[in-house]
Amino acid sequence: MDAVFLLWHTHRLRDEDDDKLIGVYRTEQDAKAAVQRLSSKPGFINTPEGFHVDSYELNKDHWTDGYFTV
Repeated sequence: MDAVFLLWHTHRLRDEDDDKLIGVYRTEQDAKAAVQRLSSKPGFINTPEGFHVDSYELNKDHWTDGYFTV
């Protein structure tokens, strides 16, 4: 399986989540190294629990159910 690793940061902003895609990395270790580099930066330092690393398989549809708006 070929995959990349997405690094996200999420924090609560009033009544909703504020999600930031920080970067896309070749390895999980690279993504974790980015967390270490960014953890002391403004905003991130106050919400270190907001970092999340997700693995995404390449050449695969990840959103397959379609969508609708309300």
